[in-house]
Amino acid sequence: MSAYAVGFARPDRWSGSQPNQQTYPWHAVEAHRSPAELDGEVELAVCGAIVQVWGTQKWERVGIGRTGCPECARITAVDQRLTRAS
Repeated sequence: MSAYAVGFARPDRWSGSQPNQQTYPWHAVEAHRSPAELDGEVELAVCGAIVQVWGTQKWERVGIGRTGCPECARITAVDQRLTRAS
């Protein structure tokens, strides 16, 4: 199993044609070194998004939440996405 860091798609880094907010701002970044070493770095997420790594977050936790990128979750095989209670 690969290790993944967590990246955040920062709206202030998007081009002018991109929306101001993103529904799924958290993404998985393949970690070839420890997440602490990647903290603050701009990297390419597994889904292709350009994100800034937040070394204090764990993809296994963030990836199943409502704000985790569904494509990153699928590629990394994170399952049991959280849903809203009815």
